[in-house]
Amino acid sequence: MTTPKLHALALTVLLGLGLAPVALAAPQAAITQARNVGGDGLQLALGEGSVSLQLVAPGVLHVHYLPKSGATAASLVMDPHPASSTPFQPQVQQRGDMVTLRSDRLVATFDKRSGKLAVSDAQGHPLLQQADLAALAQGRIVLDHAPADALYGIGGYDAFEKDTRAGLLRTGKQVAKAGEQGHPGAPFVWSTAGYGVLVDCDGADFALAQGRIAVDKFARPDADYYILAGTPAELFGELAKLSGHAPLFPKWASGFINSQWGIDEQEFRDIVATYRAKHIPLDAFTFDFDWKDWGKDWGEFSWNPVKFPDGASGKLKADMDALGVHMTGIMKPRVHVDTVEGRYATAHDLWLPGEKASPDYFSHLPVKDIDFDKPAARAWWFNPQLAHSFDSGIVGWWNDEADTTRSNTQFLNMQRATYDGQRAHSPLRVWSINRDFWLGAQRYAYGMWSGDIATGWASMAGQRERMLSAIDVGEMQWGMDGGGFHGHPSDENYARWIEFGAFTPIFRVHGELNEKRQPWKYGPVAEAAATKAIRLRYALLPYIYGYQHRASAQGVGLVQPLAFVWPQDANLRNDVQSWLFGDWLLVSPVVEQGQTTKRIYLPAGTWTDWSSGKVWQGGQTITVATDAKSWSDIPLFIRAGAIIPTQPVMDWTTEHPVTNVTVDVFPAATATHFDYYDDDGETYDYQRGTYFLQRLATQRSGDTVSFSTAAPAGSYRPALRHYLVRVHGLAAHAVDGSLQHYATPAAMEAADGEGWSTASDRYGPVTVLKLDAGAARTLKLRAGGTH
Repeated sequence: MTTPKLHALALTVLLGLGLAPVALAAPQAAITQARNVGGDGLQLALGEGSVSLQLVAPGVLHVHYLPKSGATAASLVMDPHPASSTPFQPQVQQRGDMVTLRSDRLVATFDKRSGKLAVSDAQGHPLLQQADLAALAQGRIVLDHAPADALYGIGGYDAFEKDTRAGLLRTGKQVAKAGEQGHPGAPFVWSTAGYGVLVDCDGADFALAQGRIAVDKFARPDADYYILAGTPAELFGELAKLSGHAPLFPKWASGFINSQWGIDEQEFRDIVATYRAKHIPLDAFTFDFDWKDWGKDWGEFSWNPVKFPDGASGKLKADMDALGVHMTGIMKPRVHVDTVEGRYATAHDLWLPGEKASPDYFSHLPVKDIDFDKPAARAWWFNPQLAHSFDSGIVGWWNDEADTTRSNTQFLNMQRATYDGQRAHSPLRVWSINRDFWLGAQRYAYGMWSGDIATGWASMAGQRERMLSAIDVGEMQWGMDGGGFHGHPSDENYARWIEFGAFTPIFRVHGELNEKRQPWKYGPVAEAAATKAIRLRYALLPYIYGYQHRASAQGVGLVQPLAFVWPQDANLRNDVQSWLFGDWLLVSPVVEQGQTTKRIYLPAGTWTDWSSGKVWQGGQTITVATDAKSWSDIPLFIRAGAIIPTQPVMDWTTEHPVTNVTVDVFPAATATHFDYYDDDGETYDYQRGTYFLQRLATQRSGDTVSFSTAAPAGSYRPALRHYLVRVHGLAAHAVDGSLQHYATPAAMEAADGEGWSTASDRYGPVTVLKLDAGAARTLKLRAGGTH
């Protein structure tokens, strides 16, 4: 910044909030005479306004320009009720013209002479510079960074966008918006170089070019933004604290969900009976228009008595509860005008402004859209009719077609209305999927699906960048219409789509009117492959649920782009072929017809093929065989250090209490851990401490492996009695402690109490431990010596 700009920029610098400005004649003298009084930030006079700089958390610098008119209300991007954070006091130093705010993650330096703000990490590596704070008064944020930095976030792709060659990287002009048909958006850009920028606004234009991030059109006079520093996991952890944590979905939502348009009660009962007879796991079934009495009084909110005669009475719910199937239903933002509820909406001004009534494409009767940005509309939405439908069995929400307005928050507020209504009505957890995403929506149990996609191989392959770019803007709960919405997939395409879906956060299938997506509709080969994939998903449920908890508690979800974990690997900057499922599994589904081999890049480390046990060294591209005849293989690799709990496969997530969990351990020289998590799976009691969380940890040192179970946290006590721990790559001769040795793992498992044994499997030698769950201990497994 040049010296003349200083006259516009600063009359005072205040160290510590609340210090009154010092009135001095010359701007430069005022800056140089600022006093160090501690506190957590600076306040700079800028014309008739001011700029505050606050280090509000170790990795978060808050920058806020306040014009003479004062601050405006925070946008819905920000959590209106943030959880109390750990007390934090930054170091504040002044040396000559330099004022520094410092934590163990971030260093922010303001040069009073040049007017430049510089942000670096704790080691002094430059992250961002803001040379012109005065531009904030003109509604523009300009930040400079190293030209080679890879940038992510801001937005993804809608269902019909054909050019997705950009993949996950973001350059040029980018518009932060919710968008339509599967589009995710957030006023958030971040880099694997170690920083992110979150703007508190309802939409903005970003220009990313030549080492610069420029943001404008954020529609508020007081530019308000946050500079984040840290690893990708730390960035998304801070993002969750600022924008709000996502509540846990119910446990059943981690299972398989069949959705269908064109169905009645008898067909539904027959489908469920077939799933159960074939022992193909299923936890939920979603109805399209069919469940509603569409076009009748209160028909948007009520069971169709002709198609579902046992719906309103609750009999169908009781029957499905016994079979472990949760019913979920579609919800539309539109209401029929010439109905009781439509006349109420007219009388109370709940419609979208300026919208004219038009014929609904399904009922052909006039409809209009509710404006969910209106508090009165949200308060009315979860009305007694909808509450009755919830009580009688519609326990999850598929919100559709609220993405056709210019509002970034219409869809967010539609689900917000449902979330607030259900939370006030019932202790059961809320679940929803929605057709776009705007940051902040995650606070309302908001999943997203990718819209009305086509079937076929190209469409399926394109879901990879759609999922990963949604995660890059903070939507950790993503799913798709498995099999594609438009059209009928080939048998092979269907099988491969199910395998893809088994490794996404929300695992569901759907098709357009009268399309069926049950595995047995696609021939015996596809049925076998799909069933195998679904059962693998259910075996992994303890692993999945642990990472769903992490998504809620820490902001990093079940699925991670590989750059989240290997941010410095240039080969992974734009990799959409593979992703991490949890921390320990790398999956790269087959997305080409008839594929017999697939090339896969493995990041640094040691990787073990899930199916064959073959070991690969990372940092290279490998070629693996894929089965073009049975379609039953999924390229899946285990990362060294892995701790992977599995359970017996059940027909639904809670069919039986889980008393024994198998834990496969692949110890590495670096200490690793997995947080085993459980709760009642249904209510929000976990938010009050009613959960079970036990850290499992391991490390290899030469011929010795340590395995430990920490003291559990939380007051919940699951049915779990034992961990059956399989430590791979080691046939122990001795295990420290009082465990009894058994000749075979089968003998050990059949006996009461704890023990250990050795064996071998497709991964090589293995030591098997039977340990009491919930106990704290550390064991040493030694390969040398005798028992």
